[in-house]
Amino acid sequence: MTLGRLHVLTDARAGRDAVGLARQALAAGAPVIQLRVKGLTDRAVYDLGVRIMAECAQAGATCIVNDRVDIALAIGAHGTHLGADDLSVAAVRRVAGPAHIIGGTTREPVRAAELVAEGADYLGVGPAFLTSTKDGLPEPLGPAGIGAVARAVAVPVIAIGGITVEQVPALRAEGAYGVAVVGAVSDAVDAEAATRKLVEAVGP
Repeated sequence: MTLGRLHVLTDARAGRDAVGLARQALAAGAPVIQLRVKGLTDRAVYDLGVRIMAECAQAGATCIVNDRVDIALAIGAHGTHLGADDLSVAAVRRVAGPAHIIGGTTREPVRAAELVAEGADYLGVGPAFLTSTKDGLPEPLGPAGIGAVARAVAVPVIAIGGITVEQVPALRAEGAYGVAVVGAVSDAVDAEAATRKLVEAVGP
C-alpha cells in the first residue's frame, strides 16, 4: 500500500464531531485518517474507531490508529502510529503482522534510523511549528529540522505540529514526504475546503 501524503488526525476536543470532520476530510480527498483521541474509555475509543474505519473503507482511504495497536486490530485498521513512549516497533510488528503499517515518532536523525531498522514503515516528525493541540511539546524543529530527519532515512517522513497550508511547500522542499494536521482542518470554517487545499499543496 502506498502511504498517502496528507494525514488528517481526528479531533474530539470540546465536543467536536470527529466522525463528521473525518467524513468532510475524506470527501475532499484526504488519503489517510488517523484516529487520535485522549481521555475516553477503551470502549468509547473502539466505538469511535469502528465509525471512522467505516468512513475510510467507504472512501477507499487508509485508517491508522494512534498509540493503540489493540484498537487498530480490533477495528480492522490499516496501521498504528506509535509515540515515543508506546510499545516498540518490533513488539507491534510481532502482534500485528507484516502487512500492518507502523509509524514511529522521533525528532532526531539517529533515532529515526534506529526506528527504521526496527521496522517502521514511516516516521512522524515534529513539532514542525508551534501548536496548541498538544501540550508539553519541545521546541519546533522548523522545515530544516524536519529535513534533517528526512535525509537520514529512506522511509516517508510525515511532518506534524502547527502546520498550515502555507507552510507545506517549505516542508516538502526540505524532503518531508507529507504532513499530518489537526487544527488546520478541525478549526477551519469549511473543513472540506481546507482539506482540499492541503491535498493540492502536498501533491500527488
